[in-house]
Amino acid sequence: MNPNLSLLTVLLLAPLPLLDATELKLASVLGDHMVLQRDKPVAIWGWADPGESVTVSFAGQSKTATAGADGQWLQKLDALTASAEPRTLLISGKEGRKIEVKDVLVGEVWLGSGQSNMAMNVAGCCHFDAERAAAKFPLIRHYRESSGPSDTPRAEGKGSWQLCTPDTVSGFSAALYFFGREIHKEVGVPVGLINTSVGGTPIESWVAAEVQSSDPGTKANYETRLEAYQKFDPDEAPALHQKQLAIWKSASEKAKANGTPFVTPPPKDPLAMHKLKGGPSGLFNGKVVNLAPYTLRGMLWYQGEGNTKSNPDLYHKQLTQLVTSWRALWQDEVPFAWVQLPNYTSPGEGWPRVRESMLKTLTLPKTGMAVTIDLGDAKDIHPKNKQDVGKRLSYWALGTVYGKDVPATSGPLPAGSTVSGNAITVSFKHANGGLKSITGGPLTGFQIAAADQQWKPAEAKIVGETVVVSSPEVTQPVAVRYAWKDWPDYSLANGAGLPASPFRTDDWPVAVVKK
Repeated sequence: MNPNLSLLTVLLLAPLPLLDATELKLASVLGDHMVLQRDKPVAIWGWADPGESVTVSFAGQSKTATAGADGQWLQKLDALTASAEPRTLLISGKEGRKIEVKDVLVGEVWLGSGQSNMAMNVAGCCHFDAERAAAKFPLIRHYRESSGPSDTPRAEGKGSWQLCTPDTVSGFSAALYFFGREIHKEVGVPVGLINTSVGGTPIESWVAAEVQSSDPGTKANYETRLEAYQKFDPDEAPALHQKQLAIWKSASEKAKANGTPFVTPPPKDPLAMHKLKGGPSGLFNGKVVNLAPYTLRGMLWYQGEGNTKSNPDLYHKQLTQLVTSWRALWQDEVPFAWVQLPNYTSPGEGWPRVRESMLKTLTLPKTGMAVTIDLGDAKDIHPKNKQDVGKRLSYWALGTVYGKDVPATSGPLPAGSTVSGNAITVSFKHANGGLKSITGGPLTGFQIAAADQQWKPAEAKIVGETVVVSSPEVTQPVAVRYAWKDWPDYSLANGAGLPASPFRTDDWPVAVVKK
């Protein structure tokens, strides 16, 4: 069976969240100032008394749904054309009951999720004063989903829509805002941005329980996480936190005495994190389920840091599960892109391997990735340049979703390799305008190895849309790596100036990484 189909089937057969209705209600994401998706049937849903007729009226359309035995109702409006005209969505029930949703626009809607780098707001970015002064885009609207985690799927959420103004933009997701600003400027229609993200969370928190527990590849990890969550003792948390802080302080002082960098942030309060992320699937249950089936153009994901320390090779399967299960929840194969982890000082192979997992997941249809290996901060896991992150995501969306002419939709991605004598030739796709050195000098960051798995610095030369890699120390090469470190040398870009993704041609489980 196709694994994507099996994931979709598992999710669709899972019990749906229920909500007892004693009044006419709309889903929380359907509120004043929202943006509805253009050119697709638009889902409007909520709750009423069982059997109650509910009429949805908007933009000259009027359609009626009947609430089921559990009080749920859903109606889809016919596809709407883009409109910047503020209009009112009217929901009418029995005995004069009604809801008016005001200042509703129609345009493009994108959902963004992940951990702290998606949650990071515009106020935390570089050049904030200038960005705030320029944030006069009332046709860009931002919805922040503010619910907490849940042990079971929850239909009701919390949040509100805000217009983009100098007074409000500080609280917008920065990566999502800078992406949406480019879409708004280039496509010329209203843009709605739905932000559901929580700092410090692993991907397990965002994937449906049924999907994780039914897949042999993730079942053990899911059960381990669930057991740890269920055994968590809040009374022991303060002592545990003090112990963790003492270990961190000792490591910090030792590094300082040795004159070595120490960028590991202090450990977070275990009790606070327990409440914030819940168990595995806790954020999927509490902060994703309630948003479906809000009609979207696409989804964006900025996460991975939380999975670099434990089994990073599993991330490819987990990201695949997230993409397919979210699409299944919406019953729509929407375009989906993510941000590849940037450069950051975190010794070991966790960061390179999560980056590789992200690269591998591009085999899914309608997916994209923003390469950010040049946008990190060695000492800050929250790099402040979210403007370029948003712009690179927008290049992918503008070029592949909207059919716009952009310099490139991605940085160079490896497309295969061949061994010839003492050299390995690596070919690339997305070499728009030809490959080039970022600095204009020799390429750096390449390593080559023979079957003994001993990596040697390599000479790399651009030949058309390929790079030929060799070393006098390796006469019979079998594998190449590029930018395969937490904070690597990087040098390769395409004609549009977008950097190439880190990659390797081997699949060796253990490798020597020299700083």
